[in-house]
Order: sequence, then C-alpha cells, then structure tokens
Amino acid sequence: MGSWYWWTLLGMALVTYIPRAFPLTFLEGKELPPVISGVLRNIPYAVLGALIFPAILYVQEGNLIFGVIGIITAFALAFLFSNVMVVVLGTIGVLAVYSLF
Repeated sequence: MGSWYWWTLLGMALVTYIPRAFPLTFLEGKELPPVISGVLRNIPYAVLGALIFPAILYVQEGNLIFGVIGIITAFALAFLFSNVMVVVLGTIGVLAVYSLF
C-alpha cells in the first residue's frame, strides 16, 4: 500500500468526522429555531426518497410499468395500513402476481 492510501483514508475520516463534531461542540446546549429544526428533521426522508425513487422506476429494464405498479401499490397500502410489513409484503405479492402475466 502506498502513501496515497493512508492520505485518502485520513481525508475520508476528516470529511466524515468534521460534520459530526462541529454541531456537537459548537451547538451543545443551544436551542435551534423551529424552522431549522424542522428542515433538519426532514432531511433523512428527502435523501431516502432521492435514493430509492429512481431505482424503483428501473427495477426491470425496459418495463417501466412494473415500477409504477409497485409505487402505486406501496402508496395505497401505506395509506390504508401503518404497518411496514403489510406494505412490503403486499407490494411483493402484487408484483409477484403481475409478473406471472
């Protein structure tokens, strides 16, 4: 292993450590405004949606309708039931039946 490996590892460690340590040290004991707190609370959902949504549409190459049926089924089941397992298993079931045709 060359020195570039260790410099890269050190750089990645700093890049991930600084955003975690900065708020912990400088914002400790301070209350954030409700607007900022609301934005920060919604970031994980936005990132998750941005990562998952494109993959849903291209789950089967050349068959966009497969992903659309999955999205519609998941939204409908999530609206009707709050249990995540019902949504996941129901969507898998609907897509399994659809793939038979």
